[in-house]
Amino acid sequence: MRDAAAVLDRLFATIESRKTNAPEGSYTAKLFAAGEDEIVKKIGEEAIEVIVAAKGQGDARVVSELADLIYHAMVLLASRGITWRAVEEELARRMK
Repeated sequence: MRDAAAVLDRLFATIESRKTNAPEGSYTAKLFAAGEDEIVKKIGEEAIEVIVAAKGQGDARVVSELADLIYHAMVLLASRGITWRAVEEELARRMK
């Protein structure tokens, strides 16, 4: 389980680094440059794709679309200066 958490931590660190270090061709950097409206639009699109996948495209597609949704949610967090740790802490609080 910790390995999965480490993957999410590394992904979030990479996303955050794209705010200040925007390599040419970086999709994440392009999202930051486009602004919050574009980021939340992508979250909406990905959420719909998760639903469509769940209703008939198989488990592998559900996993793929959920990965996209989590990635875009992380971009939103980073754009607002919210840490991934804050989400983990909220989930831990709910488990008590």
